[in-house]
Amino acid sequence: MKILNFGSLNIDKVYKVPHFVRPGETISSLGYECFPGGKGLNQSIAVSRAGAEIWHAGTIGKDGLFLKEILEKSGVKTCYLRDSGQITGHALIQVSGEGENCIILFNGSNYENDRAFIDDVLKDFSEGDILLLQNEISNLDYLLQRGKEKGLRIMLNPSPMDENLRNMDLSGVTWLMLNETEGKEMTGESEAARIADALVGRYPRMNVILTLGKDGALYQNGKKRFKQPCFPAETVDTTAAGDTFTGYFIASSAFGKTEEEAMKTAACAAAVTVSREGAAVSIPVMADVDARINPTALV
Repeated sequence: MKILNFGSLNIDKVYKVPHFVRPGETISSLGYECFPGGKGLNQSIAVSRAGAEIWHAGTIGKDGLFLKEILEKSGVKTCYLRDSGQITGHALIQVSGEGENCIILFNGSNYENDRAFIDDVLKDFSEGDILLLQNEISNLDYLLQRGKEKGLRIMLNPSPMDENLRNMDLSGVTWLMLNETEGKEMTGESEAARIADALVGRYPRMNVILTLGKDGALYQNGKKRFKQPCFPAETVDTTAAGDTFTGYFIASSAFGKTEEEAMKTAACAAAVTVSREGAAVSIPVMADVDARINPTALV
């Protein structure tokens, strides 16, 4: 069983601000830093740091070669990563004094993944393998179609949400990882249980993982529903929390952990992430997560 992340790679430009910019307002930044990012890159690093083997496919420009190096240093396999793109995708991120973030994305080379490239990569993966996807790259609908046809187990993080994604066929998705805002946009429901019910009702074979911020996360499929509490943490930056949760959940599932075990591990990993600054650089290794889950084991 192999894990493939066909995902985005971004350069994150992070500005610390007293508050998010309001319409018509100009404010001064309290600080600036540049980090590797993109939901795809973050999730691949999270899977690898959780101890699982993962391949990353995608496209970067020459300005993003350092992203490839960072993936490799984190143990991610990059033989399916092209560096023939134009401008690498990037994000402008505002981080408030409370640690919340507000993000503007520029797609760049993330939207240069064509169908021929996708087919060339997928030929090396087969039924039962895991395909990790986000809505930050081109031809997502084709990836969903081909993944379903090949019998791959698909984890989809539908972010950022848009009209195209709402019209896509998600019947081949094994795990749908989304937050409450995305859930409301997909279902029209605002209450967590109703969002999950609506999605499972629409896709009976889907496992829905609804993240609820400080209230933890909800897991639901056609057979069970349970809630995973949030681990306590001093919030510094929430930028890569969801990506860490996703990566650790996939790695735990690949290792054969139960849904409950995978959710607990993912929640703990996300708590460690929010206590650190940055995106990819804030993602913990498994030893950090184990220390939080089983602190007495170190005594």
